[in-house]
Amino acid sequence: MTQENQNPSPEQENLAADPASEAAAETPAVKTPEQEIAELNQKIGELQDNFLRAKAEGENIRRRAVEDIAKAHKFAIESFAEHLVPVTDSLYAALSTDAVDAKAFKEGLEITLKQLLSAFEKGRMTEINPAVGDKFDPHHHQAIASVPSEQEPNTVVSVLQRGYTVADRVLRPALVTVSAPK
Repeated sequence: MTQENQNPSPEQENLAADPASEAAAETPAVKTPEQEIAELNQKIGELQDNFLRAKAEGENIRRRAVEDIAKAHKFAIESFAEHLVPVTDSLYAALSTDAVDAKAFKEGLEITLKQLLSAFEKGRMTEINPAVGDKFDPHHHQAIASVPSEQEPNTVVSVLQRGYTVADRVLRPALVTVSAPK
């Protein structure tokens, strides 16, 4: 064997000493029970604080959601009402004039009706106005009477009052008379 292999170099001696120092470094310092209790109490305090903060945040979110829903219910009609204000203005203007001409008065009412129908459209409100001869639809029509007719049974004979829907939900069904079965 050569001299190098028989006598360890200083680097090899450090490597041989390192495993012992590594073992000492890996074993944690022994803590006293009081130290462990203090650390655990600190962790418990932090967790309690985090829990209370999360709980408070949850309550704030719930409270804000309730307030937002209440505001939505309270002001849901606001947009629709804004579209009706010009119609009201036109009706007041028609009532304040001394219109002698019935034709001019009728034209004014027709313009006001167009404003009203435009407001209905903007508010997603549509008319239910079935034509004579249309099939009776119990979801959109309310039969007031059944009359003998030359039409097929259960068809609309006349419309007594128009109905309305708001966003595809029936607000008021159309009042109709229907043909009686033969």
